[in-house]
Amino acid sequence: MRVLIVDDSVVYRSQIKAALTNQSGIEVVGAASNGKIALEMLDQKPVDVMTLDMEMPVMNGIETLRALRAKGSKVKVIVFSSATRSGSEATLEALSNGAKDFIAKPDGSAVIGGGAEELIRKDLLPKIRQFASSLASQSSAASQSAAPIVAKAEPVAQPAAEMNPQFVATYTKKDLATFLPSAIVIASSTGGPAAHDVIFKGLSGKLRCPVFIAQHMPPVFTTSFAKRLGSHAGLPSKEAKHGEVVANEIYVAPGDYHLSLGLANGKLTTLLDQGPQRNSVRPAADFLFETAAQIFGPKTMGIVLTGMGEDGLAGCKAVKAAGGGVMIQNQESCVVFGMPGAVHAAGAFDGQGDLTAIQTLLARMAFE
Repeated sequence: MRVLIVDDSVVYRSQIKAALTNQSGIEVVGAASNGKIALEMLDQKPVDVMTLDMEMPVMNGIETLRALRAKGSKVKVIVFSSATRSGSEATLEALSNGAKDFIAKPDGSAVIGGGAEELIRKDLLPKIRQFASSLASQSSAASQSAAPIVAKAEPVAQPAAEMNPQFVATYTKKDLATFLPSAIVIASSTGGPAAHDVIFKGLSGKLRCPVFIAQHMPPVFTTSFAKRLGSHAGLPSKEAKHGEVVANEIYVAPGDYHLSLGLANGKLTTLLDQGPQRNSVRPAADFLFETAAQIFGPKTMGIVLTGMGEDGLAGCKAVKAAGGGVMIQNQESCVVFGMPGAVHAAGAFDGQGDLTAIQTLLARMAFE
């Protein structure tokens, strides 16, 4: 993977370069101090991944992303953002303008103390490699088919012949075209914020059931994500709080906390904890899906969107074992097919489709 580093700070440029140097399968092809220089470099050499600072002179991160989109560039952009409210809001704006992922910049103490390089390496390498894996999968799929890959809407419920045989043997198939759940749980990671923008955009009416979201994001970023989601969708949306009695609203798992559901005095409540990471993440969607399945049984609806790893797989198995329904985002429309791909491979789903299909499903299921 050929990487271009874009940051106005010479310190961060050098730390990012050091973090990627001598890493198998990765080549740093250049560095730029602003977006204008970066765009000029893209015209001169092939680049697969760009790390992009948000605050730069001449051309900032958002302006750079808009220019990339206007050029039809296929470069994968990973935003470097400060872990502040303004930084998190800028990051969400960047993700809605075509950035595929982000990492929080190490703070000044890490830079001064010399630990920034390792922190960057730990967060950045898996993200670059997930794009390499995704590109390889798409290339393989394209080579096996004469038809072009197009992210088009698919039927909400897939024909049995297209389902994994294990699904038919292990779980009861749910007809998602008529299913009305009592709770909807959503798992997402890489590409998730932009996906949520799409599936909640333009929805109107009153929610008929609560919606719970486990999006892999650090603290502060989930606060901005919940706020943006509510504003974007015109629906009540908030970060979940521990012990809160649930209403028909959208609840987002706070960064660094697992979100699960429980009953207190017969009332549904949200539960938060900082127990060990699961699937190397916290929040982990599996806890949310499993506890929803325990409480709502066959009236549980799970949705797994784009993301790296296998979070949500165990949860979807629990939902299906309880008789509930599961919808996954299809490979063609995912930034990374890891999470929905794991569910697909296990057969623990009822339907798959692009974001338009999922939006249609959500509109019918969640609104009165």
